Amino acid sequence: MSPVRTQWTRFIRFVAAETAQVHVGQPVDPTLDIGLAAWSKQDIQAYEISGSALDPAAQLTSTILTVKELLCPLSREQVKTVRCLGLNYSDHAAEAKMAKPPVPVLFYKAVGSIIGPNAPICIPKVAQPVEDHLPDYEVELTIVIGKAAKNVSEADALDYVLGYTGANDVSFRKHQSTTSQWGFSKSFDNTTPLGPCIVSNNVIPDPQVIPLTCNLNGTTLQNGNTRDQIFNVRKTVAFLSQGTTLEPGSIILTGTPAGVGYVRKPPVLLRNGDLVRVWLGHGIGTLVNPVVEEGETCAKL
Repeated sequence: MSPVRTQWTRFIRFVAAETAQVHVGQPVDPTLDIGLAAWSKQDIQAYEISGSALDPAAQLTSTILTVKELLCPLSREQVKTVRCLGLNYSDHAAEAKMAKPPVPVLFYKAVGSIIGPNAPICIPKVAQPVEDHLPDYEVELTIVIGKAAKNVSEADALDYVLGYTGANDVSFRKHQSTTSQWGFSKSFDNTTPLGPCIVSNNVIPDPQVIPLTCNLNGTTLQNGNTRDQIFNVRKTVAFLSQGTTLEPGSIILTGTPAGVGYVRKPPVLLRNGDLVRVWLGHGIGTLVNPVVEEGETCAKL
């Protein structure tokens, strides 16, 4: 099976200043941290892409547009399923005082939880007061599936990957700890930042060398590397595809390294007015999101 091939290397979705319409493209500057640039309102130019992220025939054009607003690289309509792994880093399992799992620990998120760069993480009333519910951050490498995958081998698993992006798997620990099923506590509306861009699998041939960090209000609290994953990307895609079709547009959050807030003493939690930055290397860049409580303006994709 031949791997997914793209004409683009970094894919963004944005509102263009020239048209006030949603476009997709590739940043003109290959070194620009697109998420930080968007947050700081720097001028961003992009070559327009004709087609969508999930279209193998999408063409990179010479038309240059100005990014007015950076959006989630995939719309909610394009995201088929949101799969997530829990306890997938050895150091995180250790800090949580939990044994390494023998197989990937899978849970699902609702698509309505997904937001883009700069959009507020909305803490709902059901997760307030925050001192009791412990809203938490989790930086995660995210796999974007590019073609239908079912019963694939580890050897072939990367051939089905379109590319990689970042995510912040915001978690609400009180609700999470009351049940063995995490879907409810992980699926609140507008709580899962995704982006800021998709880096093609052609650019990242080895996803097990990607550094990732989380910074809260200027302090770095997580500093890990995907080499420490218990189940690497090949194993994850192969395992999840057994008996189940992973459709194009499906995303897989692959777990978080050590440093989460709820295990700290005293616990570190997300509060109204906080600013969270998750960063991943190899061109993915920084997702910046403020934290607000329900009743404030929430995100639109």
